[in-house]
Amino acid sequence: MSVRKLALITGSTSGIGLAIAEVFALHGIEVILHGLEPVDQGEAIAERFDNEFGHRPHYFQCDISEPLAIERLMEQVSVEVGKPTVIVNNAGIQFTAPVQEFPPHKWDQIIAINLSAAFHITRLALPGMLEQGWGRIINISSVHGLVASPNKAAYCAAKHGLVGFTRVTAMETADKGITANCICPGWADTPLLVDQLNNFAKENNTSFEEAKRGLINAKAPYPEFVAPSEIGELALFLCSDAARAITGTAMPIDGGWTAH
Repeated sequence: MSVRKLALITGSTSGIGLAIAEVFALHGIEVILHGLEPVDQGEAIAERFDNEFGHRPHYFQCDISEPLAIERLMEQVSVEVGKPTVIVNNAGIQFTAPVQEFPPHKWDQIIAINLSAAFHITRLALPGMLEQGWGRIINISSVHGLVASPNKAAYCAAKHGLVGFTRVTAMETADKGITANCICPGWADTPLLVDQLNNFAKENNTSFEEAKRGLINAKAPYPEFVAPSEIGELALFLCSDAARAITGTAMPIDGGWTAH
């Protein structure tokens, strides 16, 4: 039986999420875009997809820090587009501070978006996947889901939690035609790193480009950022039949960061 590959990708109007959406669209997977920008901006991105890939994705605006908003989103997607068979939980935010100075509201926000949203979206998508006997759950964790760094308590907690949640989901669905995996990027060339790079440049009295090289070399032997499109290609592979026995993994794409 042929299964409709319909992919909901959270945080897919910029950075890694957008790159995954572009790779999917290029290879014929139907894409559902999600973001927080004004609707007209989201629709403009959908229009670009139509021009470049011959497929106009639906765009949905939603604050996924709110469980009730996620429930409304998933119901709207189901009614207007269909039940997703591919979920990419990608949306994430960052904030850095020592534990004793970490604002509680920032902790709660990061946990809600980076971890809890993945749970709520997955629990709501799984019944449709189980009905069809096929599904792919791809959670974009981080190298910080495998190792820690100072001043990133909430981010590391959320990303480690995402790895654990993914493994449980994989164990529960391994015999149902559904896989669940994490992709764990290291330094990726995305807007999320801009503030961190600016701070690094300021603290070290160096240029932005020198800061990029310094930040990379401090952690990983590979001397370049990971291209978001490369993460998209890995996500595409996980949607293929060749990856049907790959489940419960946390796959680093980190330039050797975790090889230390």
